[in-house]
Amino acid sequence: MTELPNQSAPASSNNAGAIKHLEQAITSGQHWYIALLEAIGLWTQNEETIDGRRYQYLIDGQAFDWLLLAERLCQAVDDLLPEEEKIALLFHSQPPLRLSDSKFKALIGTTKYHQYLNYFYGITVEEALVLTVQEEIRKEKRILGYNKEHNLTDEVYQRIYGAARPVLLKSFRREKGYPQLKSISLTELKEFSYWLFHYRLKNCDKAKVASDTKKALERLGANGSTRGLAAADIEL
Repeated sequence: MTELPNQSAPASSNNAGAIKHLEQAITSGQHWYIALLEAIGLWTQNEETIDGRRYQYLIDGQAFDWLLLAERLCQAVDDLLPEEEKIALLFHSQPPLRLSDSKFKALIGTTKYHQYLNYFYGITVEEALVLTVQEEIRKEKRILGYNKEHNLTDEVYQRIYGAARPVLLKSFRREKGYPQLKSISLTELKEFSYWLFHYRLKNCDKAKVASDTKKALERLGANGSTRGLAAADIEL
């Protein structure tokens, strides 16, 4: 399959073809999820803006947000999809069919599959690690008798990355040439998580990196991914 090019433009003929394939496959009786993955495999656009909303499917040129592209494609054929199955996929990462990794890879293409793994380990797992350590610290404080809820963000990031979140965010934005704002978009937040993943690999003890990653994977295995996909600005 073709790699997503680094461009932002109106949908190309290839992408219009991907949407047409999705519609025709569903109306001809193919399961909508299989048709969706095939359409993802045909898609070539890295990012686009529709009705003022920016869709960035490839983070840092490496990490493929396949569920965001799935959302975009589902919107194009919304009246053909079973509502409950669509919501389960897009908002709870629960596909209607169980596919093997090899089948999933074959449907979306080798390049996108490797980019999807970059997203999973670099963003999904990194986000899960932050939540896991946050819960650990809360549990420790309850055991010590600190029942009042505190903002634990800096303590969480200090424990994982060895620095407070504002310090890390400032370094990330300086490196990327982004403005130092008081809010962060969902797209930039994903980029920041991916940057933190590489920061952790580069700056943290290898044994700690392995241990932290294992904890995050265990959390995902137990709870599944619950990442929402709606665009939003998040206050720092």
